[in-house]
Amino acid sequence: MRSFLRSLALLLPLLAGPTVLAQPAAPPAEPQYSIKEHYTKYEYRIPMRDGKRLFTSVFIPKDPSRSYPLLMTRTPYSVAPYGVDEYPQYIGASMELVKAGYIFVAQDVRGRNLSEGSFIEMTPHRPVKGPRDVDESTDMYDSVEWLLKNLPNHNGRVGIHGISYPGFYTAASIIDGHPAIKAASPQAPMIDLYHGDDAYHNGAFMLAANFGFYGFFKPQREPAPPPKVFVPYDFKSQDGYDFFLRAGNLRSLAALLGQGQPSLFEDQIAHDTFDAYWQARNLAPHLKNIRAAVLTVGGWFDAEDLQGPLRAYQEIGRNNPGIFNALVMGPWAHGGWGRHDGTKFGHLDFGAKTSEHFRKNIELPFFEKFLKDKSDVKLAQTHLFETGTNVWRQYPSWPPAAAVARTLYFQPGQGLQWSQGGAASGFDEYLSDPAKPVPFTEAIATDVPQEYMAGDQRFAASRPDVLVYQSEVLEEDLTIAGPVTPRLFVSTSGSDSDFVVKLIDVFPADLGAGNTGRRRRDPEIRDVTVPAKVMAGYQMLVRGEPFRARFRKGFATPVAMTPNQVEPIEFSMPDVHHTFRRGHRIMVQVQSSWFPLVDRNPQTFVKVADARPQDFVRATQRVYRNAQQASGVQLLVLPTGL
Repeated sequence: MRSFLRSLALLLPLLAGPTVLAQPAAPPAEPQYSIKEHYTKYEYRIPMRDGKRLFTSVFIPKDPSRSYPLLMTRTPYSVAPYGVDEYPQYIGASMELVKAGYIFVAQDVRGRNLSEGSFIEMTPHRPVKGPRDVDESTDMYDSVEWLLKNLPNHNGRVGIHGISYPGFYTAASIIDGHPAIKAASPQAPMIDLYHGDDAYHNGAFMLAANFGFYGFFKPQREPAPPPKVFVPYDFKSQDGYDFFLRAGNLRSLAALLGQGQPSLFEDQIAHDTFDAYWQARNLAPHLKNIRAAVLTVGGWFDAEDLQGPLRAYQEIGRNNPGIFNALVMGPWAHGGWGRHDGTKFGHLDFGAKTSEHFRKNIELPFFEKFLKDKSDVKLAQTHLFETGTNVWRQYPSWPPAAAVARTLYFQPGQGLQWSQGGAASGFDEYLSDPAKPVPFTEAIATDVPQEYMAGDQRFAASRPDVLVYQSEVLEEDLTIAGPVTPRLFVSTSGSDSDFVVKLIDVFPADLGAGNTGRRRRDPEIRDVTVPAKVMAGYQMLVRGEPFRARFRKGFATPVAMTPNQVEPIEFSMPDVHHTFRRGHRIMVQVQSSWFPLVDRNPQTFVKVADARPQDFVRATQRVYRNAQQASGVQLLVLPTGL
């Protein structure tokens, strides 16, 4: 949701799918297919129960020979172009859906663009409501009720979908939903901004992406269309590392964005613990009383909202037994399934059009089944792309029940193995300097490149402030499926510290020696195409996450570290489904900064947003690896015989 440059290109027409909290654009309409030729556009201001009116664009097929279901998107990014004679290039949905025939509905959410009312970031759900109390569930309910009464030629069924912020509105809108809502697809939804989505990851603030996003996503006083031209923040530099380092603390950055006016960035940094502000905005506990079929979609390389779809799938399944609840996770960046063919990501080549496969074989059949009663459609409960082998898998549930928890332990001499070391003492240490933080990628622009999610980590492995642990060469393929759980024993000479853990797939230096193994559990799997020369020795990031040590006892109340005292830290990283191929190695890197992806920890126990220059101090960090304090990373491993 938070990458400004990617978002800017998408913000102008909605139905050009604004993203970043946003709905990424669907593929452009084919030249021979005209939206204006096949659909008639209408515009309405739909009244809500509290009297506010929400601006809504409707596209009705011109073919009156049959009735159609409604397929709706709700967005904070504008349903432009405005005017019944102004048609977008596409209607915020895939061309497969457009050609299949639906009544498409796009709505400016409350307080955004031409809709009345007050906008609230991640609108808190109200489980108990009075007759005029509103939230996203009631706004959707009132909208559906009005549309069914006032639109012609519909079949009485409604679907809702959206990516990123519209994914949040999709999930929030089906709680206590209107009975006519039969299908919903929250895609890359924000579910809990503090816990793993856009704002904070384990207490560490996702700096660069949020700064870029809130540079243009600003509060508005009255209903108004978006500006015709978005002017991005002028960094006066192409070097994002240097810009954020020189800017100082978070409060100084907020002043650059706010320019004397309140900004949503200020709200983000002011609430740096899991306080009442974030608790009210956590949608997960409220994903109940859902009657619609749900298809939740995400990408393994989503730099913005990877945790959201996994959390939504789990909570919807737990709280709503009996409904159809499916999960799709593909090899995509944020919204990549909607606007690309999904053949490649960075240096990775999947050898197939994975996004096209999703749109044609999963998304379209889902809506056709539940909105048009296509009884011949067969749908699986999960569609999980397995990176490393580049194949789709289906399991009855996710994570797979057969996956077994195993821990890779840190060893002397930078080793990594399944057995725990027997030494009575032992640790590795490094000096972490906030004035020289570890970058998150080798070349840092002012934006956050999506490719860092599978980026080469060799630049970091050579730094003295990064610990490296590596396994022996794998003799057979190893597949992991589920969350990654670091369990560390650490100390710091400061009073706070971050610990960033990265799980890495190390390609062989001689590519002829790797990528040729076949797993016994799937003897017919094709060999993955040998990567390009650039992949020789490549250290591919599989998953990485920071953890702010002050939150080791809970995210509501931070606690200082006692200098040089050993403390346990355990946290969960978002799920992966990846095969480390025979001939590869598994690597884990540990460091204390990841800049400017994550804000700098001053390494003293102060409020990070207000840290003064003298609060940023160098600290000696230790990671312990002995019989009593055995640091390692727990993985969920699939048996090779499956």
